[in-house]
Amino acid sequence: MRGRSRRLAAAHLGRGLIGIVAGVLARIWLATLRVRVDVAPGLAATQGRPWVLAFFHGTQWPLLAWRRRRATFVLVSLSLDGSLQASALGVLGFRVVRGSSSRGGLRGLAAMVHGIRRWGGDAAFAVDGPRGPYGIVKGGAALAARASGGVLVPMGSAFARGVTVARAWDRFGIAWPFSRVVVCLGAPLDPAGADDVLRDDLRTAIVAANDVARQLLGELSPARFDAPGGRESAGIRRAGAAAATK
Repeated sequence: MRGRSRRLAAAHLGRGLIGIVAGVLARIWLATLRVRVDVAPGLAATQGRPWVLAFFHGTQWPLLAWRRRRATFVLVSLSLDGSLQASALGVLGFRVVRGSSSRGGLRGLAAMVHGIRRWGGDAAFAVDGPRGPYGIVKGGAALAARASGGVLVPMGSAFARGVTVARAWDRFGIAWPFSRVVVCLGAPLDPAGADDVLRDDLRTAIVAANDVARQLLGELSPARFDAPGGRESAGIRRAGAAAATK
């Protein structure tokens, strides 16, 4: 039994080291992307509250190119793959809390909320994880928003050049280096109310954020995008999607 525990610990350590290397490569890759951020006007009134960023699995690669406004907590699985992911996300500047839907989930969520309250941070959730189905919102993000006094912020993304892994359940999209990408932060949602209604509203808002990102990507000229490595913070840039086309 002791030998098995040692082997498992070594496996987690090995995955963690691989994750560090992956995180460094990801930082270099993401720094090449040319980013345009679209922020809904309603978010200006929520600057003093935690943001619980909510998005679908598979859209997160372009979202990582957005320079977050403050410390952001993420909940990562206790599995071996989670050790790799946790190390990579740590290199990318996230504050990682370990937990899962099957083991330690509530404890991990509580730790995340504690961190948000103590350090004044935000949180990020792939709301249809960890195993899907794609686009079906689970309850973790809403719970975190309620417990921390925050708001739900739907997010969407689009990229000009890259690949989408169509056979993957999450349709993971990867923007090639130096590609133009759009990150869209939608109007905030109050986490109060019936869970089923809130999940439907959040799903609709995330779909809309992805639609806006794709629309802006097609409408904006290349000159309207930041230079590689010039990613900006969460300041309100425009008065909404319509103003971005002027």
